[in-house]
Amino acid sequence: MNDEQLLRYSRHILLDAIGIAGQARIVAARALIVGAGGLGSPAALYLASAGVGHITLADGDKVDLTNLQRQILHTQERVGQLKAVSGRTALSQINPEIEVEAISERLVGERLEALVAGADIVLDCSDNFATRHAINRACVTRRTPLVSGAAIRFSGQLSVFDSRRDDSPCYHCLFPEGEDIEEERCAVMGVFAPLTGIIGAMQAAEALKVLSGAGTPAIGRLLLLDGLTMEWRSVRFSKDATCTVCA
Repeated sequence: MNDEQLLRYSRHILLDAIGIAGQARIVAARALIVGAGGLGSPAALYLASAGVGHITLADGDKVDLTNLQRQILHTQERVGQLKAVSGRTALSQINPEIEVEAISERLVGERLEALVAGADIVLDCSDNFATRHAINRACVTRRTPLVSGAAIRFSGQLSVFDSRRDDSPCYHCLFPEGEDIEEERCAVMGVFAPLTGIIGAMQAAEALKVLSGAGTPAIGRLLLLDGLTMEWRSVRFSKDATCTVCA
């Protein structure tokens, strides 16, 4: 790192758990963020401000007026603009030193696999089970750490999956694909604006911990937040020996 970087990231460097070595790993890292909405907004902002050297922001939607209640990457002036492009503008303004790649499409198939293969960490900030399972499969195949978050109404959840570890479960172990799980969308159900900020910021925190080697990531733990009472629950779960994805 150069002198300006040492100054910019000095508050991280002062932390014994991160230090110069950990911050250098953050600066050299490549992160893939799938979704530039309620969760992806705070997650991307914190990764950019923390100095993640290359951020790929993928989202196929455009900024809508209803997004502005919680999607803090975007502004009223950018309504109608592609979310990934709007997000790149915001991140570049916060930290012009980093490289931000905007991908304005829904990631599927080989395209998704290639981007996961080129990332050191993946943040699933999507809003549907099909995308979450596709991301999980790609991360297991490529042995790329995954930070998954979700928020609806007043309920939020977070977990970390790291297929580099033999004992780490995957998303499919926790939420098996094909089970009769009702899909809930904030466009219909609503979502408390700060809830997405809390969960998205925690996704960034877990990603930075994985990248820098600091602390203990939430692997094998599902963190559940009730936003009405501001109470957390932590549920432990283990790898499914019969999982069709990671077993």
